[in-house]
Amino acid sequence: MKAHTDYLWFETDRPEEFVRITDEVADIVETSGIQEGFVLVSAMHITAAVYVNDWEGGLIADIHEWLNQLAPKGNYRHHQTGEDNGEAHLKNLIMHHQVMVPITNGQLDLGPWQQIFYAEFDGQRRKRVIVKALGI
Repeated sequence: MKAHTDYLWFETDRPEEFVRITDEVADIVETSGIQEGFVLVSAMHITAAVYVNDWEGGLIADIHEWLNQLAPKGNYRHHQTGEDNGEAHLKNLIMHHQVMVPITNGQLDLGPWQQIFYAEFDGQRRKRVIVKALGI
């Protein structure tokens, strides 16, 4: 078994932003030389998420609106600690922080419309995602 680790760095322009990262992950898989296995893509911050879905503007807007309905800005107990990002933590729990994608014949093995996204919920500062490819 072989392992390869790399990182993607983000500093979004907006506090909440959705960034398609499929190509960057595919480049890391290619660099890894792994032909059969899996790649883990994981946000290393508890106010961000990684997910797989369709790359369609209306859907991305719907996801953003849905998350804001489920975890709106508000007065969360977390804010009593001096923080002001309670809803960002909840959005992370809804979307989750990582995905595992198969690698087949040296390439990401995604469905026809599937793309990998980084979702930022407390942005405008430097954050990272770990990309770890495992296989043969």
